Amino acid sequence: MLSLSELAALDMCQKRAVFKPMTDEQRLDLKQRCGGSWKLVLRYLLAGEACSRIEKSQAIAGPGHSIVVTSKGAIYSFGSNSSGQLGHGTTDEESRPRLIRSLHGIRIIQAAAGANRTMLISDTGRVYSFGKDSFGEPEYGVQGNKVITTPQLVESLKDIFVVQAAIGNFFTAVLSREGVVYTFSWGNDSKLGHQTEPSDLEPRPLLGALENIPVVQIAAGYCYLLALACHRSGMSVYSVGCGLGGKLGHGARTDEKQPRLIEQFQNLNLQPIEVAAGAWHAAVVGRDGRVCTWGWGRYGCLGHGNEDCESIPKVVEALSNIKAVHVATGDYTTFVVSDDGDVYSFGCGESSSLGHNIAAADGQENRQVNVLSPKLVTSLKQVKERVVQISLTNSIYWNAHTFALTESGKLYAFGAGDQGQLGVELVDNQTERANPELVEIDLS
Repeated sequence: MLSLSELAALDMCQKRAVFKPMTDEQRLDLKQRCGGSWKLVLRYLLAGEACSRIEKSQAIAGPGHSIVVTSKGAIYSFGSNSSGQLGHGTTDEESRPRLIRSLHGIRIIQAAAGANRTMLISDTGRVYSFGKDSFGEPEYGVQGNKVITTPQLVESLKDIFVVQAAIGNFFTAVLSREGVVYTFSWGNDSKLGHQTEPSDLEPRPLLGALENIPVVQIAAGYCYLLALACHRSGMSVYSVGCGLGGKLGHGARTDEKQPRLIEQFQNLNLQPIEVAAGAWHAAVVGRDGRVCTWGWGRYGCLGHGNEDCESIPKVVEALSNIKAVHVATGDYTTFVVSDDGDVYSFGCGESSSLGHNIAAADGQENRQVNVLSPKLVTSLKQVKERVVQISLTNSIYWNAHTFALTESGKLYAFGAGDQGQLGVELVDNQTERANPELVEIDLS
């Protein structure tokens, strides 16, 4: 017998895309994992959908290449393709969005782009990958030198219903619909909670403190992983991996070999609803609209008006007059979207990826200025549309580019475009675009 509120919650769960294909046994297992209540299951499902934009269009600004997911699940790719990371069966560069035709009939709901590789998640929980079959620099070991130019099913994940993937420099992480995190590679010295060889292709569950707590979102930085978890009492953030620069958020710069709760959010009375992992710094949006950043503060990417490192999450006071709903991080850059669709950015000004045209002392445009505090991206105000998603390059090896996706499904690009990764035409030997340019692509 269920109460009316539990019945109502179960009915709502049954309408969610991830919940529909589950068997009765799987549903009951998820219920127990979430705390024994259908209301808690519903909260878990809704939180995951909000973070991942499932069944909505998405744009991913990878290192030198770009991936776009339409609302119907079609996939377009463009940019650098030296390792076949565009998935078209070639290694030819593409400067315009091109449909991956080999995926016809397969609906993709989420994508992740790393250095020379791409991963796609279908609505049936299958994972497809293509590009370079290796991780990290040679001294850390590699998984092979094979180049895959068309999407291939990841066989080791065929028994796991995956809803999200995140690619770090030395590892990949995936999230199952039950809220379990699995990682590949970089297990030496138990860096991600398991002891494996770099060539190990088997997914390993991230256990420890997260063993019985469902995760709704994962975010991968250069050498660390963040997990947004759903407790009975609310949302919390865990981190694991390399602690250089304080980016794990525990008040120190030491590594964590097992997931560890970031306690500062409780001290701030902040309920996280979204996490973002930059190469060396991280950010969180709270339910009340506050933004916290921490980690390596080089070029002002933390938004606190300086370049200091912060080893615990710190509220960005300069954003106190707005309610944030979305945050995105890259290599020393950060973007924040407010509830009214305004966009703010700060950090490294290289490649025009912040979207600011700042006048220099001689009156000329200076697009390389670092921004130490949040600054309104006025160039996006001119498109006269509400921005709902920002994606920017999260790699230390590539000049960055940025995508802004609007509520009506229009995609704007700016920043570095030397490999065709903007999807817009560059003229007169241009290598970047400072102002947002409309990408000609149908996202419906």
